[in-house]
Amino acid sequence: MSGRPKPLQLDDVSKAIVEQLQTDGRRSYAEIGKAVGLSEAAVRQRVQKLTDAGVMQVVAVTDPMQLGFYRQAMIGVRVTGDTTSVAETLAKIPAVDYVVLTAGSFDILAEVVCENDDDLITLLNTRIRGIEGVASTETFVYLRLQKQFYNWGTR
Repeated sequence: MSGRPKPLQLDDVSKAIVEQLQTDGRRSYAEIGKAVGLSEAAVRQRVQKLTDAGVMQVVAVTDPMQLGFYRQAMIGVRVTGDTTSVAETLAKIPAVDYVVLTAGSFDILAEVVCENDDDLITLLNTRIRGIEGVASTETFVYLRLQKQFYNWGTR
């Protein structure tokens, strides 16, 4: 049996609300209501239920470069032992913004956002490589963010 939670079954209206917010997370509940055929209050209630259930988040996506974070990288991590434990430890590091368990050359991929190369070196040497179970890492430095979208829709 998989450790995945059972997907929440969304009706067509909830799916339409999610897709509206994926297109523009600042869209008002009144606008969304007009698009999906609900009142503003009903949309607000559904959005709250979707966020409480962990189905979605409505957040501001920033460009790290514009905020003074000049080094982003994806770090491939090879692990000896419990990959979940290493992933949980990585997820607690503030500079790490994305952690996934993978199959293939790496056991874990972790995306990091740092102010500069010196911060990246310090992060690798003092935090990531020091985690018990980390056998090796490989760093893929981002030269330019070409595409970053979150509007893949719903099923």
